[in-house]
Amino acid sequence: MRRSFLAVVLCAAIVAPTHAANGPKATPTFDPKSISNDIRVLASDEFEGRGPATAGETKTVDWLIAQLKAGGLKPGGTMQKDGKRGWTQAVPLLRSEITGSPQVSVDADGRQIAMTQGEQIAIRSALDGSKSVDIHDAPLVFVGYGVKAPERKWDDFKGADLRGKILVVLVNDPDFETGHGDFGGKAMTYYGRWTYKFEEGARQGAAGVLVVHETAPASYGWATVKNSNTNTMFDVVRDRPKETHPQLEGWIQRDVAIDLFKRAGLDFDALKKQAQTRDFKPVELKGERFSAKYAVDSKVITSHNVVAMVPGRSHPDEMVMYSAHWDHLGVGAPDAKGDRIYNGAVDNASGTAGVLALARAFAKAKPAPQRSLGFLFVTAEEKGLLGSEYYASKPVYPLGKTVGVINIDGMNMEGPTRDFTISGSAKLDLLDDLVATAKQWNMSYSPDSHPEAGLFFRSDHFSFAKRGVPAVSFEAGDDMIDGGVAAGRKLSAEYTRDRYHQPADQWEASWPVTGAARDLQVAYALGWQLANSREWPNWSQDSEFRAARDKSAKDRK
Repeated sequence: MRRSFLAVVLCAAIVAPTHAANGPKATPTFDPKSISNDIRVLASDEFEGRGPATAGETKTVDWLIAQLKAGGLKPGGTMQKDGKRGWTQAVPLLRSEITGSPQVSVDADGRQIAMTQGEQIAIRSALDGSKSVDIHDAPLVFVGYGVKAPERKWDDFKGADLRGKILVVLVNDPDFETGHGDFGGKAMTYYGRWTYKFEEGARQGAAGVLVVHETAPASYGWATVKNSNTNTMFDVVRDRPKETHPQLEGWIQRDVAIDLFKRAGLDFDALKKQAQTRDFKPVELKGERFSAKYAVDSKVITSHNVVAMVPGRSHPDEMVMYSAHWDHLGVGAPDAKGDRIYNGAVDNASGTAGVLALARAFAKAKPAPQRSLGFLFVTAEEKGLLGSEYYASKPVYPLGKTVGVINIDGMNMEGPTRDFTISGSAKLDLLDDLVATAKQWNMSYSPDSHPEAGLFFRSDHFSFAKRGVPAVSFEAGDDMIDGGVAAGRKLSAEYTRDRYHQPADQWEASWPVTGAARDLQVAYALGWQLANSREWPNWSQDSEFRAARDKSAKDRK
C-alpha cells in the first residue's frame, strides 16, 4: 500500500555511533535503507518534481522542517521579529513563463523556416523584465565562442555593432577541442558556460543569444537542454536585469545551425576552427533574418532556503556548512511515456537526503562540536544556483567566519567506490583535508574526469567560492569496488544519457545505496574535524578566489 508523505514525516535516519575502522572518533554509520526511504519520499509524484513556488515546494519545505525538528536540530534561518531564528530564509525570485507556444522562424532569402519549441530550438522565457517578445527580421551573427577576456587578450567581438542582432555562439571554450590554449585546455573556464554567453550578449546590446548545442562540449544531450530551458524560468530579482539578460535566450540544435550556415554560403566546421583563434571576427549570416513572437507571464515570487544548525559549544559564531539543493524541475513536457513529473531522485533528492542524514548525526553528537554546524537546503539550483547565490549575497551567518562549505549534489546509489572526486579542479586546503580524511577509508582522490563539463560552475558551492569561502562539491568516483572503473563510468554515462533532467530520474527500490552511506561517513568526518579545530582553510596562492578570502581575514582573528 502506498504511504502518504505525511506518514513518514517522523522517520529518522538510523545513525549508530559506532567507531569506524581507522576512522575518526565516533564516526557514525548511516543506514542505506533510511537514506533510500528519504529519497523515495522526496522523489515521489506527490512532491510534483519539487519546483520552486509550487505545491511541491510547500510539501518539500514542510517535510524537511518536520524531519529536522524530529532529528533534534535547531532552526538556523532568518531572525524573526521575536528575536528567534526561523527554519527558512525567504528568497525573492523573478518567475517567468512563456504563454502558449512561441512562434519562431528564420527567413532565408525569402523562404521561411519555422522552428518548433523543444525540437529545433529551445527558447527560455524572458528574464530581462519583458512582458512580451516580438523580434522581427533581426540579423543573425556568428560570434564564435562569444568571449571577451582582456586578461587573455581575447575578443570575439572586435568592436562590431551587435545591437538588436541575434548572436549565434558555440558552447564551451575555444580550446575545448584542441585540449590546449589560453582557456585551460580541456578544463572549462567560466567563459565556456552558457550563462556567461548570455550575460556577454546583453553587454553587447544584442536582442538575443542562441547557443549551438553539441553534446560533447555541452556535456549533455539535447533532452537535457529541452527539459531545462522550455519550462518556467527563474532569476534573482535584479535592479537592472537588461544588463545581465538579452531579451531572447536559447539554444539551437547543431544540425539546425549547420543548415542555416549552409544557406548563408558558410561552412560551420571551418568557421568553428577560425573561432578557436584570436584572429576570429564576427560573421553575419547574410540573407537570413530571425523572428520570434511570444507572450511572457512574469512576476516576483518568494521561494525558500531551509536552514538548520547544531550550535557550537566553544565558538558558536564560526560555522562549518553542509549544503544541497532541494529543488528539481517540477512538472514539464511529457516524455515518450507521457510522464510529466521530473522527480529528480538522484538530482538532488539524494543529496538532500544525505545532508539531512548528516544533520541528524551531528545533532546526536555528545559533546557538541566546538564550532557550529550549518545545514543549508537551497532552492532554485536548477534555475541557475539562485538559492545559494541569494544566501551567499545575503548570508544568514557571516561568510568571513564560515570555515568551509561541503556541498552534495547527487550521491552514489550503487555500491562503494575506491575513490572520490570534486566538481572542477580547484586547489584549496579544504580539498587537502578531504583527501587526508578519505584515506582513513582507503579512498583516493581522482581529479575531475570531465573538467570540460564545467561542473565547478554548475553546483551551489560556486556561489560561495566566488566570494572566497573555501567550498567543494563532494562526489563519488568511478572506481567501483564491484566492477572497477569500467562499471562506474558505464553507470555515469547511462545516467547522463537516460535520466539526467528527465522524468526517468526516479527512485528505484533496487538501489543498494551502500556507496552513499559510506561517503556520508567521510563527509561527516571532515565536518567533525573542521568543527573541532582552529583551522581556517584557504585557497591556493594562485587561485582566483584567494584574494576574496584574504579580504575577510580580520573576521577570523
